[in-house]
Amino acid sequence: MKKNKSKKKLQVEKREEAMIQGILEGSPDAIGVVVIRLDCECRKMAAISKEGDPASKIIMYRDHAESICDTCKEDNGSFVRVRESFIHWVEPAPNKDIQKEISTKVLGSQTEH
Repeated sequence: MKKNKSKKKLQVEKREEAMIQGILEGSPDAIGVVVIRLDCECRKMAAISKEGDPASKIIMYRDHAESICDTCKEDNGSFVRVRESFIHWVEPAPNKDIQKEISTKVLGSQTEH
């Protein structure tokens, strides 16, 4: 995995904002949305609770496409193809220690270094 973006804070892209807002509207108890960008340009997103548990169904989509790619249809967006992943926190965001704890639970220990 390339670490050249390790210092750069990952942020929501404009085209992801509407999807995140829709997920949050359907998940009133959510404190954030996990955003996973795959190497095929498909995306996986889901709301998370304050305990770091799923607070919505996982949404998979691909920008400007009617459906996800054939590879994602076969492997359901396998973790080995994850290009970037992060949590978009609802404001006010939890403190940094809680963010790190939830991030580790949801994304694993190699999310930020």
